[in-house]
Amino acid sequence: MIVPIFVILPLFAAFINSIVGKFIKNFSDIFVNLINFVLMVLSFLALYKLGLSDTKTFVYLVGGWEIPFGIAMVMDFYTVFMLLIVNVVAFFVGLYAVEYMEKYTEKWGFYSLFELMLTGMNGVIISGDIFNIFVFLEIASIGSYALVSFGTEKEELEATFKYIVLGSISTGLILLGIILTYGYTSTLNLADISKTIKGLSNDYTIKFILLLFIIGFGIKAAVVPLHSWLPDAHPSAPAPISAMLSGVLIKTLGVYLISRFIFNVFPIDYKMLSIISYLGMLSMIVGVILALYQWDYKRLLAYHSISQVGYMLLGIGLGTPLGILGGIFHLMNHSIFKSLLFLTSGVLEHTFNTRDLKKLSSFELPVSKIMPTTTFSAYVGSLSIAGVPPFNGFWSKLIIIIACIQAKNLLGAFVAIIVSILTLSSFLKVLKYGFYSSAGQEEKLANNNVEKESFIFMKISMVCLAILCIILGVLLYPEIKRVFLQNVVDVLYQTDHYSSIILSQ
Repeated sequence: MIVPIFVILPLFAAFINSIVGKFIKNFSDIFVNLINFVLMVLSFLALYKLGLSDTKTFVYLVGGWEIPFGIAMVMDFYTVFMLLIVNVVAFFVGLYAVEYMEKYTEKWGFYSLFELMLTGMNGVIISGDIFNIFVFLEIASIGSYALVSFGTEKEELEATFKYIVLGSISTGLILLGIILTYGYTSTLNLADISKTIKGLSNDYTIKFILLLFIIGFGIKAAVVPLHSWLPDAHPSAPAPISAMLSGVLIKTLGVYLISRFIFNVFPIDYKMLSIISYLGMLSMIVGVILALYQWDYKRLLAYHSISQVGYMLLGIGLGTPLGILGGIFHLMNHSIFKSLLFLTSGVLEHTFNTRDLKKLSSFELPVSKIMPTTTFSAYVGSLSIAGVPPFNGFWSKLIIIIACIQAKNLLGAFVAIIVSILTLSSFLKVLKYGFYSSAGQEEKLANNNVEKESFIFMKISMVCLAILCIILGVLLYPEIKRVFLQNVVDVLYQTDHYSSIILSQ
């Protein structure tokens, strides 16, 4: 069965690499990236096999124990959707790290923690019971805490402390929600919880439990006003980890779990969905306004992560098929272009030892003349996140805006348009000062001796992600929607289908 391999392989890689990687030079680079490549291929294979399945759902019973007594791992189209995103991004980020992490000591330690974090994310996605979701969520969180502090400088350690404190509060709320759920339903299996809750009458208890989960997962997703850890943690981490945190971690531990619980586990509560959509709009506005004032490239990107998560929550919070489609499509698009943008920031920091856009504009030659590949990648990523056609970000934002209009949520449509315009202005600043400006004769700093993009793997990762931004927007959207995205929407929108299919296997 293919399902448990997504946990076994990265955990095996973390274990073996921690033993062998410190003794054999380049072992970590080759071994870990090979494992990540296999995981990416397996994600596509899982999509293919799921498409051929009659039930469109795979259930793996650990140890052969039947539901609800044993541990179940579940794979449906939403699961495969998330596995594809996580493992594709993880492969390109791991490839990028081959050269970028050379400036750090103990690269083997970085890769072991990286695989541990990947184990946690894959485990959260395929777990069919809330206790194991909690276990894997903690594995991913612990790995991310250690990776944020990997540079061991003052900035990294301070950011990690904030991250741990907020993460502990999140953990406490989620654990309390699990305890109350078990006490109320006498089961931990998600499908069994869904079936049991339908026969219970205490509506206020269910709402309280769901609210605990939304707040707990909302901290992981950095939803305003629960976002204070993110603007410090993401800029402080090494660029590959920033790409993973903003690209996939906050979606897997936050947006994915919020949407899974509110549609597939608990009865749909339209008041709760309304709260989620309003939190999404608040995140969009606060995130983009704070980003406008930033001159630190990575910090600017971090605030835009908060803003773009708001788009996903707005779409999902509408509770309509088109809104859900827009939200999950934007989740996929943001994972690609935000990972790409963080990788470009890493190249600038790696080469010029600065993330300050003003300093980058003070060189004798503009960065675009020295680093055409990085500039091209930043250009594509910037236009994608700003929602400029025909890049992928445009289509998902357009769907969310149309869904808002159809749902008569004109405020949501208006906020989405205004925030997109402000996002464009923010990234025009990034392109102008970070890549296309150079100082006058009196202010110029020499940069003629800078090595001109000699890093092969870093360039490959950026170019591949940039190409994905283009083809997802221009070529593949109609086909992706037909064979993939629509099936994901069906998993979430057909709420009874999830529990009935799993419990029947």
